[in-house]
Amino acid sequence: MVAVTVWNENQHERATGPANAMYPDGIHTALAEMLVSHGHTVQTATLDEPEHGLTADVLAETDVLLWWGDVAHDAVTDTVAARVEQAVRGGMGFIPLHSSYESKPFESLMGTSGVLRWREEGERERVWVVEADHPITDGLPEEFELERAEIYGQGFDLPQPDTLVTVSWCDDGTVFPSGCCYHPGDGRVFYFQPGHETFPVYHHPAVQQLLHNAVEWAAPTCRTERSRGAQL
Repeated sequence: MVAVTVWNENQHERATGPANAMYPDGIHTALAEMLVSHGHTVQTATLDEPEHGLTADVLAETDVLLWWGDVAHDAVTDTVAARVEQAVRGGMGFIPLHSSYESKPFESLMGTSGVLRWREEGERERVWVVEADHPITDGLPEEFELERAEIYGQGFDLPQPDTLVTVSWCDDGTVFPSGCCYHPGDGRVFYFQPGHETFPVYHHPAVQQLLHNAVEWAAPTCRTERSRGAQL
């Protein structure tokens, strides 16, 4: 059992429209319910809470933090972003999802801008497992298809992954490194590209299995080994 916090800026889903229709209680709630069904202990936090719901105490009791952001990256305070970065380097697992490549904690951990090309047309995305023996891909088929997805293009400003576990392809031939593992400090980071607030990516069984696996992979092997110095 892993202690998980699911963080979401929760902006798109609060307005009437396709995001609210797809995730009426917010992406964080959908992800939390899925992870609870896999046996994890899960709490949620959102942008508008005091300290964005990510106090030093919350992070100290979190084994793995999932992060979903898109339009409000700059609204996250530098203090909270630094607190998250310090917790990850001290051993907390971190799973930034989709457009969270531009989040402050992820950019700081990677040391790059995360700039890329993208288009939002609901195209088909095929996800290929390229590391079949990796814990994150355990139980997954060799490939699976997302009927509608936001496509990311090459030119992704990220370091070379320590391990690349999935690669995505779309109909026009675009290929993208969609599942990337990193080890900053004592922590483990898994960036997973597929996802969008108006597409049913997080309802897909293979994606749910992958994220469950990623949580187990990213969790510290022993909580007492975590650095408890994050007091920002």
